Amino acid sequence: MATAVETLDKLERRITITVPVADVKAEVEKRLKLRARTAKAPGFRPGKVPIKMVAAQYGYQVETEVLNDKVGRAFNDAANENNLRVAGYPRIEPKTDGDAAEGAIVFNATFEVFPEVKVGDLSAADVERTRTEVTDAEIDKTIDILRKQRVHYHVKGEQDAHGDGGPDQSAQNGNRVTIDFIGKIDGVEFQGGKADDYAFVLGEGRMLPEFEAATVGLKVGQSKTFTLAFPADYHGKDVAGKTAEFTITLKKLEWAHLPEIDAEFAKSLGVPDGDLAKMRDDIKLNLEREVGTRVKARTKDSVMDSLIKCTELEVPKALIDQDVERLVEMTRQDMAQRGMDVKNAPFPPELFTAQAERRVRLGLILGEVVKTNKLQATPEQVKAQVEEFAQSYEDPQQVLKYYFSDRNRLAEVEALVLEENVVNYVLGKSKVTDKLVAFDELMGNNAQA
Repeated sequence: MATAVETLDKLERRITITVPVADVKAEVEKRLKLRARTAKAPGFRPGKVPIKMVAAQYGYQVETEVLNDKVGRAFNDAANENNLRVAGYPRIEPKTDGDAAEGAIVFNATFEVFPEVKVGDLSAADVERTRTEVTDAEIDKTIDILRKQRVHYHVKGEQDAHGDGGPDQSAQNGNRVTIDFIGKIDGVEFQGGKADDYAFVLGEGRMLPEFEAATVGLKVGQSKTFTLAFPADYHGKDVAGKTAEFTITLKKLEWAHLPEIDAEFAKSLGVPDGDLAKMRDDIKLNLEREVGTRVKARTKDSVMDSLIKCTELEVPKALIDQDVERLVEMTRQDMAQRGMDVKNAPFPPELFTAQAERRVRLGLILGEVVKTNKLQATPEQVKAQVEEFAQSYEDPQQVLKYYFSDRNRLAEVEALVLEENVVNYVLGKSKVTDKLVAFDELMGNNAQA
């Protein structure tokens, strides 16, 4: 039923499939008779509808099903006979060139095959292994961030258990100010340029620099008028690139009180007995866990880049297209979960093509490395990885149950372990350079207050 395999391109192949018309008719008649047993029509009891009426109603649908089944089966048989590893789905079209044999229907099945993956000499590959130290300085900085997250404010000048904020009664960076403001452009108020009882903390960058600079130094009840030039790329298009005149009045001034680093502070962080040494140990453990995750991710990226560079590989377009579809759908679902209207939102495939190509390429390479070097994830490794996940939760047993009760969740862990096996294998074979990365650089914005 299938002819020889034609090579159209590096990975593209074509098979001509011939289906005898008699076989199609025989199968159609067989299926129509089966359907007639339960078919319904006005004026007839169920199962008593004449076969001609059944054929008129369902004939086209059944014939299409039969053709799809026979062509699909013939394609699979031909692929198996020729030991072809088909990538993606075949494109099956009626053959229009040439004369078809009498009493036969002919189709062309065009498809791609999986490529041969040739991983190069890993001993010549350069890999960067990231390292980052967690010192007392990082612990102190984290404690400072945690204190700022628990800040509370008191009116400046009013004495209470925490003091009065000091003798300076003017607005300074770190103070929370409450103001009224009104802005005008060419003497006319503009939309969004007026507010009453607007509160913000000076120095946090929530307002434009000119606005904050004008507020610094004011005392309660004082006003100031100043000009402000909106940036050309300002989010408010009506005022972008224009100059406004603002008048602000300071109505309330509060100073920030940070909690003391004491037993109560430690208890607020989940240390039951308020032991400060235990608090620092817990913070260090959490930092080291986060650092470990990010260090592994950076090292893995370097390993994957090295594998791509040293591997010869043609990537099937069909697999890239499939992955683009997956990425588009994942993005659509993510945006919908964030409350965004994605019904008519455009998702151009080209935005995802490069990412999909890399994902497919790496998937093929990793598959070859794992198969060749027997790096499959073992049950012991999977269990150890799940237990490591569980350590960061209050109830580790619940986490273990969460993963081991669902095969799909466990498969995700297996994929992570498999990647780690590949990373460790490549690190053991390649030229590795250790790179010490500063804590703040590794953590990025998360290291900031």
